[in-house]
Amino acid sequence: MKKTLIAALLASVGLALLSTPAMADFKTRNIRLSNGLAPDHPVADGVKAFNACLSEKSGGKTKITAYWSGSLGDDIQAVQALRSGVQEAVIPSSSPLVGLVPALGVFDLPFLFDSEAQADAVLDGEFGEFINKKFEEVGIINLAYWENGFRQVSNSKHPVTKWEDMEGLKIRVMQNNIFLDTFQNMGANASPMAFSEIFSALETKAIDAQENPYVTIDTSKFYEVQKYVSATNHAYTPFLVLFSKRIFDRYSPEEQAALRECAQVGGAKQREVQRDLSVRSLAAIKAAGLEVNELSTEEKQRMREKAQAVYDKHTPTIGADVVARVQESIRASREAAK
Repeated sequence: MKKTLIAALLASVGLALLSTPAMADFKTRNIRLSNGLAPDHPVADGVKAFNACLSEKSGGKTKITAYWSGSLGDDIQAVQALRSGVQEAVIPSSSPLVGLVPALGVFDLPFLFDSEAQADAVLDGEFGEFINKKFEEVGIINLAYWENGFRQVSNSKHPVTKWEDMEGLKIRVMQNNIFLDTFQNMGANASPMAFSEIFSALETKAIDAQENPYVTIDTSKFYEVQKYVSATNHAYTPFLVLFSKRIFDRYSPEEQAALRECAQVGGAKQREVQRDLSVRSLAAIKAAGLEVNELSTEEKQRMREKAQAVYDKHTPTIGADVVARVQESIRASREAAK
């Protein structure tokens, strides 16, 4: 009887150990994650979900401490800290990193994606994995793609309903050669300018127009100094959840898997909140009195065709294989959606 009880006890202990093996493979870790955004941005909702998921999987051993508004340095500085192994994580937009990973320029190409669903399918699929390998080559792990969103044109002159309506508009763009060429190709007078200078430049009429997602147009109150907003959807920019490869490689396989899975969980939440806020921001822009217009399907296709000159110019820098791959992924997504 005694031997039977001992055997049963040993069996139960063995089963308990087998049921929670992963907990032993998690060390106590405080992951420092930086970004240039404010703590009320939808990225914060994603980080919260990311953190909760990690805490659950690690039995409370792993947590994220987020540093907002560039308090640990700008995105470029943070990415270099990742490569050096002195910081764990950062969530930047793709556009500032093209100097490090030229293939990221593909996301700046005009009129690339048709919709958010299409962007999700491409980024979360084979093409996203292809870009992830480019990051690994420079000492960075991309855990997931989150969303910055589609960019729209606002201006104080007239509605933009066709290509020719951009002619002569003085528009602020990011300090990015593809964006400069995109709007100059449309006949606009494109000028790079720091984000902090946009409102004043619009107010004083130094520029007529700017381009940003609805959320930015709303939260930055550009509607106070603009009259028209056009749903151009001329560029879609992802956020990237980047992690230091030097640090990542020291983690256990279970920790690595949890980081990847939980970054995806955070991404699903961030996209949901971002898209809901975009709808509400558009409503707020309309309520402020701005005239908002859509582009016809035919005009969008016409703009895409006319933008081919920008593709031709920048494909050698981005990589012909990169552009071909993303276009093939987009075609496959369109076919799957039929």
